[in-house]
Amino acid sequence: MEAVLPAEWMPCDAVLLAWPHERTDWNYMLDGAVHCFVDIVSAITRRARVVIAAPDVSAVARDLEGFADMSRVALLETPTNDTWARDFGMICTRTVNGTFFANDFKFNGWGLKFAADKDNLINRAVMDSGILSDKVVYANRLNFVLEGGSVETDGNGTVMTTSECLLSPNRNGASSRDDIAAALCDAFGCRRVLWVDHGSLEGDDTDSHIDTLARFCPGNVIAYSCCDRPDDSHFACLDRMQSQIAGFTDADGHAYRMVGLPIPRAIYDADGNRLPATYANFLIVNGAVLLPVYDDDIYDRMAVERMSQAMPGYEIVPVNCLPLIQQHGSLHCVTMQLPEGVLK
Repeated sequence: MEAVLPAEWMPCDAVLLAWPHERTDWNYMLDGAVHCFVDIVSAITRRARVVIAAPDVSAVARDLEGFADMSRVALLETPTNDTWARDFGMICTRTVNGTFFANDFKFNGWGLKFAADKDNLINRAVMDSGILSDKVVYANRLNFVLEGGSVETDGNGTVMTTSECLLSPNRNGASSRDDIAAALCDAFGCRRVLWVDHGSLEGDDTDSHIDTLARFCPGNVIAYSCCDRPDDSHFACLDRMQSQIAGFTDADGHAYRMVGLPIPRAIYDADGNRLPATYANFLIVNGAVLLPVYDDDIYDRMAVERMSQAMPGYEIVPVNCLPLIQQHGSLHCVTMQLPEGVLK
């Protein structure tokens, strides 16, 4: 039975996260990372439930005490490598009769860059936890490497991705573009794939995940990363990406309305390496947009204004994600929505 991947702006029951702890790469800045996660969970629990995977859930409960509605938080004790739930989390598709498939793809640490053995088992732990509806069926897709941040959908038959990531030889070997497109259409019930062939951010470990670059929004809109500073190293590649996306059409042949999200001024780590800060890494959850911001007064304000243009009628909720970007990710990267009907 065909199952379709819902658009992110469709109603969701909950959002999955994995908590930072001292055995993750956050150990040198754990307090800042935890504070950011607390802000994210606090914002989500006003709008949906939260499922948190962690090796020590008692520590998570202490971190959240007084900051989030714990009646809306489910804690799942399980080993974790790291915190990037978008990329290992189950991707749920829905059939016409209301059954869900919890698609469990292989996560190999972004093309064998980092350890992923524990994170690759979290979806099984969620399935065994008893928190999911009886309508959820496990779908074993561990023969295919895919991260959630590498795919976007409009919920209407179109998936958007990047060729740099999906055609990486360290993910699915020598699979061709047509092979990958066929696998995506099979898994997500889509009819076509839009390939973005340009655009990348310095410091990005993901090989250009689409959720750092271009996102579908309701009303035939694409919000995309751009650069308004010609002397910035990102200017040329993001300009080429913008030109390519401007030529995309929806399934009915209509051009998308494009809303540019200028990247913030350069942010560097302690060693002087540029970090991949982007406002495109937002999360849509039940009528709100949780928007990452980075203590950049000019571009943060501009991002809020542009997101309001891209998604009129949605509440735009800025969340300071400067700590997250220190580990080369942001808000969307640490979250995975579970559509309405997935939880009990």
